[in-house]
Amino acid sequence: MKKKKREYQSSELVKSFARIYGFEGKLVAFEIKDFLEDYLDESLFNAIKSVNLENGCIIIKIDSPLLKHDFQMRKSFYLKKFQDKFGAEKFNDLKIL
Repeated sequence: MKKKKREYQSSELVKSFARIYGFEGKLVAFEIKDFLEDYLDESLFNAIKSVNLENGCIIIKIDSPLLKHDFQMRKSFYLKKFQDKFGAEKFNDLKIL
């Protein structure tokens, strides 16, 4: 069974509420995680512990050493993919932990 996407994130009310209370980054982090869920194989996606956005840097915590290494080797590829999908002005770095 496929999880229901976070459709509430796209509502203007939620976006303006996030702007007022300063958690826009968390909404973008959820969108990145949803994107990775679609992009990666399910077993690989399950190795991703968390996705956060802090000061223009995407921070992805990964349990699998193999997947962590893949993300580190292809860091610029993933960063470019995220910038193309969500806007280059939102983030300028990617950290894999």
